[in-house]
This record gives sequence, C-alpha cells and structure tokens, in this order.
Amino acid sequence: MSSDPAPVTVVGIGADGWDGLPETSRAALRAADTVIGGPRQLDLLPPECTGQRLPWPSPLRPAVPALLAAHAGRRLAVLASGDPFFHGIGRALAQTAGPAALRVLPHPSSVSYACARLGWPVEDTAVVSAVGRPVAALAAALHDRRRLLVLSAGAATPAEVAALLRDRGFGPSRLRVLEQLGGPREQVAADGIAAGWPHPPGDPLNVVAVDCRRDTAAPRLGAVPGLPDEAYDHDGQLTKRHVRAATLAALAPAPGELLWDVGGGSGSIAIEWMRTHPSCRAVSVERDPVRAARITANADRLGVPALRVAVGAAPAALAGLPVPDAVFVGGGLTAPGLLDTCWDALPAGGRLVANTVTLESEALLAAHYRRRGGELVRLSVAHAAPVGGFTGWRQAMPVTQWAVVKPAPPAGPVGGADV
Repeated sequence: MSSDPAPVTVVGIGADGWDGLPETSRAALRAADTVIGGPRQLDLLPPECTGQRLPWPSPLRPAVPALLAAHAGRRLAVLASGDPFFHGIGRALAQTAGPAALRVLPHPSSVSYACARLGWPVEDTAVVSAVGRPVAALAAALHDRRRLLVLSAGAATPAEVAALLRDRGFGPSRLRVLEQLGGPREQVAADGIAAGWPHPPGDPLNVVAVDCRRDTAAPRLGAVPGLPDEAYDHDGQLTKRHVRAATLAALAPAPGELLWDVGGGSGSIAIEWMRTHPSCRAVSVERDPVRAARITANADRLGVPALRVAVGAAPAALAGLPVPDAVFVGGGLTAPGLLDTCWDALPAGGRLVANTVTLESEALLAAHYRRRGGELVRLSVAHAAPVGGFTGWRQAMPVTQWAVVKPAPPAGPVGGADV
C-alpha cells in the first residue's frame, strides 16, 4: 500500500470551530496549501492556517471537477459541515475524484448532536434535508407519532416546515428549533405547535425537530402503495386504489431504481413508486399539458417533488429519457410501436407492466403475452353500494394487466472447434 498522502483531505468541522477539532484535523488544515469551504466555515480557521482560503462558488456541485483539477498536485483541504458523507460535500468529491483520492476526517453531524440533546435514538429518527431541496419532500415522511429532523437551508426553514405541516394535516405537531449545535451559542431557540407557529426567523444554522401528530380530520396516508383515491387531484384519469396497489406490486420498486410512467394521467403510479424509498426515481410521460401540471402538483403535495414530468405523446416523448429499470404503460397502448419501444428501452431484468380496460388494447396485450411471455391477469374490484333499502355490489370495469420481466440475451457460442 502506498504511503503517499491523499491529494484531497476532507475535514468535518462543527459550530465549535477550531476548538472542536482533533489534532489530526488541525494538522491537515495547517499543512494545506489551499483550503476550500463555505465562507462561514473558512471564518472558523485561525491565522496559523496559512494556506489560500477559497470559498465555494455557487452553484457548488458543477464547480467541483474544475476546482479539483485547478489544484491538482497541491495539498488541498476541503471543509465540510459535520460528517462530510451525511448530506454533505463528500458525495460530490467521491464521485469526481474517487474514494481512494480522499482522506476523510469526519466530525459529529448535526443529527447526532440533535438526537443527543433530545434523547432520540438516531436509528429511529427520520431525517429530511431542505438544503438545496424543496421542503415539500418532507410530506412523504409524515406519519403520526413519527420523529423527524429537518436539516434547514436557512433561517426561514422552520416557518416553511410549520406551514407545510399545517397544510398536510399535521398542524398539532410539536416543533423545536435547535441552533448552533455543538457550539458555544447552542440553544433551543424556538418551541411550539405548527398550527400556531409564532416564532420569527432566528439563526440560519439550525435543525428542526418534529414530533409528528396528525389532525384527526386529516386523511391517513400509509407507507405502502394504495393511497386513497381522494389523496389525488384528478379528472377521472386515475389508476384506482386497489388496481394501483396490484400494479406497484407487479412493478416491484427497489431503492435507486427508475420508472417510466407512460400515460401519467394524475401521476399516481409514479408518485407511489417514489414514495416507496427516497432514492427511487420516476419520469411521468403525459401528452396533455393540463394533466402534466396536475401530476406536478400531486407529486409536490405527496412529498415527491423530484418527480420529472415529460410533456409529449409516447413513443416520441420517450426519446432521450434515461434507461428505466421498469416501465408502466397506463394509457396510449394502441399508439403504433409504443410497447416495442418500451421493451427495447429496458435492460435485462427490467420489468414492463401495462394496464387496459378496452377490448382493443386487451387484444394487443394478449398478442404481446403470446410473443414474450410473462403474466396476463384480469383484476376485478366491486364495491358495496346502496340498492334501494339494501346493499349490493357495484362492479368496476375489469382491468387487464400484462406483467413481464425482460430476459437476458442468449449466450453467444462457445469458442473452439467441435471434436
């Protein structure tokens, strides 16, 4: 193993500044020719750190490769808030330079400090970052009696969190704003209920602790697919709750995977795909601009504002989209070449699920089933409804569903002559 120093040393620093750093971190900063960090972090360094101090430009992420290249061969240190690999600059540095090019000296994260002050087990506490991300993502993590920590983007974040909680039916939730965690000015600066949040903005360096409490009149949204139909704004183009749950089961989302939701309608399939895990991604393809705007609004309200909406008719609108792990086709099945285009886009092991209620599209799915295999099922749902003074079953239109996994291509011939 080489004993050469790593070209980039990443030093985690907290609100306690230089005094809170161990000697290993101090020595790395004293030895650096250049130190890159945020202005607040750079101001924490003493005069004995004689290297050039370079603040990060904005936007930060695109600037990382050029900055590393410009300082190649020099002793470079990067300052990070707390743990560099917990919602920090560590990810971008590792993706750009590679993990082997980094020497990382972490500091306790603000989450560790907050949980220590509140007496909350870290492993039982959900964390949502509002730094560079919409606060709307918090909505996907809201469940009654759940404990959350929100990493604030600035002084305005606590009020934004309180407003979102009120809007999503969690007005009774308790909020505490913990400022300057780990530093000499650490304090619980605000404590109150979201429904009547009275506190003005405080220190921009803060974490918001949320004890979630749902208003009894608010709809309950579970953690698995099959949300109530009433959770969506729609014009009738909605995969209904029980069929939606069966469809997501067939699509089988896994962390980090990407879905194409073709014929998005109200976006329910893509939204519930993304709600299964924070790293799940989706593109909803919808030709109607009004419906596309509605999908965006539904995604924002249900906590997945990162849902991408592509406006256009498939299959043409699929060109240039990133390679999917799964494809759902909920509309436009009879468009020439649509199913073949979706099939060709999938890698080996990718899943394709298509739903229809029309005989024409059902015949198309049957033909593809004969050609490619998979599973062809009919889903029927009936709801109890008044029949005069009695109760009977009201049958919804049956849905035909084709689900298939794309096989790996056949292995090529084995080299060598026959004997």
